[in-house]
Amino acid sequence: MRTSQLEPNIVESRGAGSPSNRWLLVLGIIFVAAALRAPFTSVGPLLETIRDDLGLSNTMAGAITTLPLLAFALVSPFAPKLARRMGLGNVLLLAMLMLAMGILVRSASGTGLLFTGTAILGLSIALCNVLLPGLIKGKFPQQIGLMTGVYTVSMNLCAAIASGISVPLASRSGLGWRGTLALWFIIAALATLFWIPQLRQLGPGSGAKTAYSPGNMWRSGLAWQVTLFMGLQSLIYYVLIAWFSVILSGRGMSSGHSGWILSLMQLAQLPVMFFVPMWAGRMKNQRMLVMIMFVLFMLGIGGIWLGSTAWMAVWAVCIGVAGGFAFGLAMMFFSLRTRTSQEAAELSGMAQSVGYLLAATGPALFGWLHDAAGSWTMPLILLLAASTLLLVVGLGAAGDRLVGSGQSGGGTR
Repeated sequence: MRTSQLEPNIVESRGAGSPSNRWLLVLGIIFVAAALRAPFTSVGPLLETIRDDLGLSNTMAGAITTLPLLAFALVSPFAPKLARRMGLGNVLLLAMLMLAMGILVRSASGTGLLFTGTAILGLSIALCNVLLPGLIKGKFPQQIGLMTGVYTVSMNLCAAIASGISVPLASRSGLGWRGTLALWFIIAALATLFWIPQLRQLGPGSGAKTAYSPGNMWRSGLAWQVTLFMGLQSLIYYVLIAWFSVILSGRGMSSGHSGWILSLMQLAQLPVMFFVPMWAGRMKNQRMLVMIMFVLFMLGIGGIWLGSTAWMAVWAVCIGVAGGFAFGLAMMFFSLRTRTSQEAAELSGMAQSVGYLLAATGPALFGWLHDAAGSWTMPLILLLAASTLLLVVGLGAAGDRLVGSGQSGGGTR
């Protein structure tokens, strides 16, 4: 690891305290990560049921999934400032309390409460999305790759489980969609309980000071490369989550088979998300990982476009592994391209603000292109173009540089 990158975080890492406190912090990160996606991904499979029960239009039903993404985009830039003012531990605890409240409000009666609860969910998840990478950099400077892998796998494993069990729980257990969505309160409550002991460790001084002005982040070419990398990989992911099953159904697959292929794509990400951050943390630059990601995206998306449906599981695995590379690298860039946990939080806030705003436009644009062209050819060409642009900005973001410095970081990690 570069000395210049590690030294500003030595003081921060001491706050983790004894081994028992350190393990409590690890468990806290795991439970918070697990709570960040399940309340979001559990809605998609139930969307048709919610729409019919509440008499919503398709536009209103679609807003249920778009609203959190917009909240991510709007709130992310302000999360680091809030952490500086209130303390990192306090903000994360507040976010967990808001998440638990949002889950309960969303599951109460009425369309208004559904959207109110969904907005609260989006606000709370946005705060955690931004601040956790900086926390990992500050508290685990020697294990950034390992802890980033633990964080991303915990988040996405719970998300995949939520997608898979929502319909069976709602239809077979008698809970209905409200009871099924309310169940995720348990994860949020556990995350809150595990986070309370961290308040003493993560007080107002838990974020390191930095001489690099937050405003300069938006004028950094490297920061914009990381930001576009985050946004483009999110756009590809959310487009495929929204439309992959529909594409497969149009190719003659049953809904059950297409749903299995979509699940396979998501599950293929998980082992890669764990190992890629550790590989990235040991490399002087991450350009080889970016190239592997690009090749897999091109194979997978090209296979959906031109390949046989008999090989669709292979194309899904290619896309899933590529997505695992992309997301793992995006999370690591926040730490590897900055000096301190505060800078990591600033870069995370910028990247996730612009990134999720870009991602929110993807599914609608993809669907519009399909309607306009009458086929999936143009939309899939758009994804291939997005993958190519992802390669370009990824090669820039993967260079051995730091935000605010035009020079190479030097040394090895």
